[in-house]
Amino acid sequence: MRSFNDVIKYAKERGPKTISVACSQDKEVLMAVDIAKREGIAKAILVGDIEKTKSIANELNIDLSEYELIEEKDLAKASLKAVSLVSEGKADMVMKGLVDTSIILKAVLDKEVGLRTGNILSHVAVFDVKGYDRLFFITDAAMNLAPDLKSKKQIIENACVVTNALDIEIPKVAVVCAKEKVNPKMPDTVDAKNLEDMCKNGEIKGCIVGGPFALDNAVSEEAAKHKGIDNPIAGKADILLAPDIEAGNILYKSLVFFSESKNAGIIVGAKAPIILTSRADSEETKLNSIALGVLMAAKG
Repeated sequence: MRSFNDVIKYAKERGPKTISVACSQDKEVLMAVDIAKREGIAKAILVGDIEKTKSIANELNIDLSEYELIEEKDLAKASLKAVSLVSEGKADMVMKGLVDTSIILKAVLDKEVGLRTGNILSHVAVFDVKGYDRLFFITDAAMNLAPDLKSKKQIIENACVVTNALDIEIPKVAVVCAKEKVNPKMPDTVDAKNLEDMCKNGEIKGCIVGGPFALDNAVSEEAAKHKGIDNPIAGKADILLAPDIEAGNILYKSLVFFSESKNAGIIVGAKAPIILTSRADSEETKLNSIALGVLMAAKG
């Protein structure tokens, strides 16, 4: 898949899947979920303050008669219930509604009903940038503050789960730093080289890892050629691994606000996809994120 048109198309073919919405009394989330239902991508179980949910739905002319509604006004209990629906096999993914991220993630990690796997959770953003012939996967822009080498390995593995769901079987992973040469005074460049070696040694499977790369020679073959970089990933990266959350977040928001692009985001590393959209996200971004979750759920 090379664009969000492809993502939506295949989500329709491989769906619908069922979303469990935690704290459903949220206007933007209800709009996104209803669009997904009408597009045949996803169904939903709404958990939360049902009176408020119905009031919002009436304002938006959304018919809730085809939704399962579960009353739970307490935010933490609603989040636990939404997560438990996934762990019980009644839903395929969980989506954040009107609740703090920390509360729903606590539910996801609950020892009794949660979705923990022992792996770290990480955020994967997917971008369809005008002028490029492929999707870009950026990680981690939202979860892990300053990942060490072991964590970066797991973040790469999590990102590969997303690319595989979009039929990209052997993604090219560029470990992005401030420069493309190893410098002992810049620990992230050392990590980048170690990650490349770990992939060559078979410690990281299912992808090709290279680094360090500066951003330009990770995404532009012309820039890589100009700098004389001879690497199969140079200019052809699918996944861009950021050194820390600050670099990842700045890159993410730069693409959102400074480029003509479409995007989606998802939390991975749990037993099921976790859709956490922002109030600032457009309807299109929310729909893309749901479609991404559907493809992941379909891949199993």
